[in-house]
Amino acid sequence: MRTTRAQWISTAIALLAVGSASYAGTIHFSGHTWAVRAAGKGGPGPNEWDPGNVWVDEKGYLHLKLTQRDGKWHCSEVSTQDRLGFGRYEFQVVGRLDQFDRNIVLGLFNYPTSDVGPDGTHEIDIEFARWGKASAPVGNYTVWPATTKVRRESRAFAFTLNGDSSTHHFTWSSTNVVFQSWHGNGEGKADTFASWIYPPSTPTNWIAQKPMPVHLNLWCFQGQPPSDGKEVEIIVRAFKFTPL
Repeated sequence: MRTTRAQWISTAIALLAVGSASYAGTIHFSGHTWAVRAAGKGGPGPNEWDPGNVWVDEKGYLHLKLTQRDGKWHCSEVSTQDRLGFGRYEFQVVGRLDQFDRNIVLGLFNYPTSDVGPDGTHEIDIEFARWGKASAPVGNYTVWPATTKVRRESRAFAFTLNGDSSTHHFTWSSTNVVFQSWHGNGEGKADTFASWIYPPSTPTNWIAQKPMPVHLNLWCFQGQPPSDGKEVEIIVRAFKFTPL
């Protein structure tokens, strides 16, 4: 199931502010230095952002929180200071992504800097979101084109986790993008619950060819608070990048 045109437009507009976000400082996680998004209002959403909703614990795990304070909801985001290119990107996550409220979004993705390309291009996304519809599948794989002349491609999928942990990855090459998600934080790919191979006929138009930063963010769709009124915490146990 794909998002509707209205959802696609609102999401694209919301993402316009990502590239212009300011940063409050840095953290070290999984062998990379990550910039923490500063306090303030901006896309996606738009939402309020709080650097206090990001930290690395004594085990080296990254925490992202969505919290309510003074009648406002505050989101969280980090991005790598280095740019990563073709390779295998793996995210080990702890949290019931399958039980997300309809207004919660977790993004695991790369995003172009202005010298790579304009907003709405180049991204490779793994997102967990129902885009405001409680009955919508929560998993989403998306490839945004390398040019504004073609549309993005996306696959949505429903799933039920058999525990709190799941692993998600994409392998990005010059000719295709391969996505996969499985239960647990090990190498148990026999427990795969979703996958997608995207091999476009003209890769240079459809697939990014330049390195980009990696972003992780937890936010509210269209700035709407969780309909159940509950705060959310997601843990990323590890991020692994293996170049091709």
